[in-house]
Amino acid sequence: MTRGYKYCPDHVRACPHARILSLHPMTMHRPCSSWPQPLGFGSGFDDEGLGIAFGWNAQGPLWVAHRRAAQAGRALAALIRDLRDLNPKRPIHFIGHSMGIELAVEALHHIAPGSLNRIISMTGAAYQSRTLRALQTPAGQQADFINVTSRENDLFDFLFEWLIQPPQRGDRSIGTGLHAPNAVTLQIDCGRTLDHLSRLIFPIAAAQRRVCHWSSYTRPGVLRVYNALLRHRDRLSLSQLQSSLPTSPTRRWSRLFALPRPEGILPFAQKAS
Repeated sequence: MTRGYKYCPDHVRACPHARILSLHPMTMHRPCSSWPQPLGFGSGFDDEGLGIAFGWNAQGPLWVAHRRAAQAGRALAALIRDLRDLNPKRPIHFIGHSMGIELAVEALHHIAPGSLNRIISMTGAAYQSRTLRALQTPAGQQADFINVTSRENDLFDFLFEWLIQPPQRGDRSIGTGLHAPNAVTLQIDCGRTLDHLSRLIFPIAAAQRRVCHWSSYTRPGVLRVYNALLRHRDRLSLSQLQSSLPTSPTRRWSRLFALPRPEGILPFAQKAS
């Protein structure tokens, strides 16, 4: 598990191990559950697995943190190699938010095939071409990449593209989608996607904001879905996830500039989100 921009281990106000990645988090300014318990750790069961909170220095200007993410990705690769040496048959998965997904993308270039089994990117801040190159490596070809997106995150995807130079001209962030044989995009502010996940795994609350960078892990029910995706890879295959999904994500800014629903006029209208 790893967090994105602005967090730094041992920082008095921004240590992820005291907050979002802690079993017993400190009080936060925003109402937000930490990840480990909803992901199934700290329950006391013998088969709950080992949850590793991977910290890295993501402070400073965005472009500086982006360079550090690549360095941290190489450190993550070394950890994955050590874990594989200790228990070659044990599956290893990765879940990260925002720029934290860059660590997994970089690590795929430095580990053996089969070392990393499933990657969950929660509104990841990474470019499509860089991610696709990582998925074409020997390790990447054997890993599942679940690309969780939302039009709530459009502003942050736009800022990432504006501030971080793309690997190639015309490149876009993975928030606009990702097409690869071993990847699936789950747009969690799409009603059809939410219905599909509700039938297949567990209900996720509908989006309530036009702009939000954190809904990919703060939305009620969403971490329970990730729990199932990490622990039941065989039962919840990429092909099952892909079935019944829209063929393409909705366009950028479609949520921000959507007209409000006339709740006050039509008594049967749902609450505007």
